[in-house]
Amino acid sequence: MNPAAPEAAMPDAAVPGTLYLVPTPLDFGCTPQPDVREALPALTLATAAGLTHWITENAKSTRAFLKRVQAVQPLATPLQQHTITELPRDWHKHGDRHRGADAQAREWLAPALQGHAIGLVSEAGMPAIADPGAAVVRAAHALGLRVVPLTGPVSLMLALAASGCHGQHFAFVGYLPQGAGERAARLRELEATARRLGQTQIFIETPYRNAALLQTALQVLPPDTRLALACGLGLPTQAVHSARVADWRRQPPALPLDLPAVFVLGH
Repeated sequence: MNPAAPEAAMPDAAVPGTLYLVPTPLDFGCTPQPDVREALPALTLATAAGLTHWITENAKSTRAFLKRVQAVQPLATPLQQHTITELPRDWHKHGDRHRGADAQAREWLAPALQGHAIGLVSEAGMPAIADPGAAVVRAAHALGLRVVPLTGPVSLMLALAASGCHGQHFAFVGYLPQGAGERAARLRELEATARRLGQTQIFIETPYRNAALLQTALQVLPPDTRLALACGLGLPTQAVHSARVADWRRQPPALPLDLPAVFVLGH
């Protein structure tokens, strides 16, 4: 009979020379905000509490996140002593694949080469997925740094799982055009792709445009197309509705469209 295997040790938090991808709760900008422990596991919170160097989408929201962490886990140093570097504004929606992005990211990672651990964080969810930061991850790999994604919510995957659409072949297409005509044309294009390839299409919009996007989708999509809308994921008021467009039109549900939402389209 084999002896019992020893219990696996919990990894050390904030290992020097490591870039941690630190997820945050999906309730950014929403009130009330639940206890951060409802969204993030103990190891993620312990690692975040041990970091003092950050690369972030927004410094203000990162400080707010760290205050939530501090309420349940003491920080390694006072928040005022943390080094927080903001990503350029043009990376937020337009991406970070332009020339010079990787070189700039390498400069921000210099503290990791000097023995510090660095956290990459966005305003909600997992950084570098539907949020800026991919250039930082690429630069970390190029420098030979350890890259560790921590466990936490990813709104796109939560919405896909709850949609009933094809979960083995899908694409995230980001934001749709703001103009009514362009938005309608893009929706028709995505529906045609979903039908031709059997590929689920996932997209997002800022909360104040959710209602307009939903209205356009219900006007232009074929009746047999499946449309799912996941609102306020991670909040007590979250709501997910998935149905054929014909059913949406016949019996429109009451949804909190003023909350962050993920749209899923498929067959």
